[in-house]
Amino acid sequence: MNARHDLWMAARRYLAAGLCAVCAVSQTWAQQAGIAAEASPAPAIVRPYLAPEAPPVRLANSPRLRELVRAGNLYLTAQDAVALALENNIDLEVARYNPLVADWQVTRAQAGGLLPGVPSNASQAGSVAAGQGVTGSQAAAGVRIAGAGGGGAQTTNVTISQIGPVTQTLDPIIQEASTFSHTSTPQPNVVQSLTPVLITDTRAHTLSFQQGLLTGGSIILRYTGNYLNENSPTDVLNPSSAPNLLIGIQHNLLRGLGTTVNARTITVAKMNVGISDLNFRAQVINVVTRVLNVYYGLAASLEDLKANRTSLDVAQAFFKNVQEQVRIGSVAPPDLIKAEAQVVTSQQAVNDAVASLAQQEIQLKNLISREGTADPVLAGVRIVPVDRIRIPEHDDLPPLEEMVKQALANRSDLEAQRQSEAASQVSTLGTRNGLRPNLQVFAAESHAGLAGTPKAVSAGGFTETPDPYFVGGLSTALGQVFRRNFPTERIGAFYQAPLRNLQAQADYAIDELQFRQTQLSTRKSLNQVEVDVRNNVIALRQARARYAAAVQNRILQQELLAGEQKRFALGTSVPYNVIQLQRDLATAQAAETAALVAYSTARISLDQTLGTTLSANQISIVEAYQGRVERKSSLPQVLPQ
Repeated sequence: MNARHDLWMAARRYLAAGLCAVCAVSQTWAQQAGIAAEASPAPAIVRPYLAPEAPPVRLANSPRLRELVRAGNLYLTAQDAVALALENNIDLEVARYNPLVADWQVTRAQAGGLLPGVPSNASQAGSVAAGQGVTGSQAAAGVRIAGAGGGGAQTTNVTISQIGPVTQTLDPIIQEASTFSHTSTPQPNVVQSLTPVLITDTRAHTLSFQQGLLTGGSIILRYTGNYLNENSPTDVLNPSSAPNLLIGIQHNLLRGLGTTVNARTITVAKMNVGISDLNFRAQVINVVTRVLNVYYGLAASLEDLKANRTSLDVAQAFFKNVQEQVRIGSVAPPDLIKAEAQVVTSQQAVNDAVASLAQQEIQLKNLISREGTADPVLAGVRIVPVDRIRIPEHDDLPPLEEMVKQALANRSDLEAQRQSEAASQVSTLGTRNGLRPNLQVFAAESHAGLAGTPKAVSAGGFTETPDPYFVGGLSTALGQVFRRNFPTERIGAFYQAPLRNLQAQADYAIDELQFRQTQLSTRKSLNQVEVDVRNNVIALRQARARYAAAVQNRILQQELLAGEQKRFALGTSVPYNVIQLQRDLATAQAAETAALVAYSTARISLDQTLGTTLSANQISIVEAYQGRVERKSSLPQVLPQ
């Protein structure tokens, strides 16, 4: 009674000393409750341009770990071990990020398009509208002066190749570019400019809005404004402004036509979200299976250690008995060496059991903690498994056909394979559509304007003045645009058909063959289910039979040893017979423990094969995803031993 009282007092001191640390860990755990990347809380106008914030990784263990440490021991039920793994296991914490990444992949797919290109606005330097000033007149006439820097083709984005039609950029894009330049260009022919060096000041502004269509086209609305001031005396408008407003649409009619093919990336990304959830569920099952196997293996090792220590006590007692028999001369001295050798063998068995127990403790600590043995809470404690392996009288297994159906319906890994196969089939829509020729139609309408400060130009006895309609500022030019005084309309089609189309043919053939491989792999996994169920049922029944035989053998060996010890005490037996039976009993005890572990492993494996691991252990996948188990430990009702 006093020993138990002292043990409880020691436990209370441990709990009191750790109370402040528990509170600190609880606060840290609460602060790290979420791991999802959240959008910035800034106003909506700037939020799209601010990076989402992902919380720091959670490195602290849950408070449950400290709560279960008592008097220097970590007392664990099997459910406590599972709960700690769900809250603290590093592999599960890594897997929790995969569904979050899949969600962001959907967001990325819904934006459409390829990876971002490399915009370049350098070619806008010195650009002017066609016909505006000397440089614009030269560009309109097809004359290019070295160093003039006007009106070249503009590069907006690099091209990135992709198998199958490329989905349009579905995220609306607003683009603005402004360029201010001052250029000096020597003129080899001064007939037009009347100056050997043409000096120009330009301002070029481009504002565009572009929207991709999921059907396979895009719409663009673009405004350009060019301002020019130059030193040429031949300009009748100087400075001048030339705005232009354009609206255009282009659409695919063969390759890249339809929402089904253009939304395939979005569809696959959404399917991958479900696959990611299934893979996380499978990861939870794997971790729980490992924890239960290690836990019950640790419990069995503890029983094995007790049995080996009992064998050592028996061997030591027998050694003392033989010593006494040698002293009185009833036993020959060589028999004492045999008895001592049995003590050494038993001691080695105890040492091996202690080492095995320590190794399994390390494995379990690593599974239930984020820091493993580096955690100061776990570093010096011993794990005491409260639950023992129990073999029920009957397994009450349903018929094989029902178990196979149950496995096919419950296994998350099989469902993930099915959905991956479906996602692969959706992806082939792109390569199949890529076999078609490329036919695009496009239409655009633009309206231009021109206005500036009037100048009188005299040459050859004639004086030229600008048309009054073009005299004014930017507002005059914009008025011309919106009145549609100078419209330009165009409509057309583009057709491209590779004669042999070998690349598209090969791409589609490769996709189809790989899809067939995926189908066969899925079928192989489904066929393997019945084999796995049968093997696990056989293993379970074999383990039960082996355990029953091991128990009976151990009982018989105990009886044989007890009888032989009595005969030895009466002088009708020799030490060799007793030592041999001691060894047989130790072997029988080890076989019984091994049979217990084999049954536990077979039962856990059968649950995993049937997809019932979570339900059999009352595990909520929501709690597993959150990393917090609400179920309280039953340990407070268990007294430390």
